[in-house]
Amino acid sequence: MPRQILDEARIHPTIRASVAGHHADLVDEVARAVAAHDVVVVGMKRNPFPRKARKALSSAGIAHHYLEYGGYLDGWRRRNALKMWTGWPTFPMIFVKGTLIGGATDLEQLIASGELKRMLGL
Repeated sequence: MPRQILDEARIHPTIRASVAGHHADLVDEVARAVAAHDVVVVGMKRNPFPRKARKALSSAGIAHHYLEYGGYLDGWRRRNALKMWTGWPTFPMIFVKGTLIGGATDLEQLIASGELKRMLGL
């Protein structure tokens, strides 16, 4: 089922540029990293789940690129742009070969099933 996204025609023309440009630099940075690396983990300080995901990848011998944006009390507005872009509500956001696979628990399931290595052609 595709997720619902407000159709651009239902956004008033005077705010379209503001909506489209909402922390676009951050979204562009993550999009470039996702295009350049097979595995990207996007996280935040003091959140144990990005650390858990990175540890699981390291234990599985899988290289990854890590991006960190703020902590619980700072950077949340910028991180919100990533949540809007992906539709994923929490951190980490993990991308494999350009595809959002979810968070740390989703990653652990892919590792356990062998699917992650298949996705990476290993």
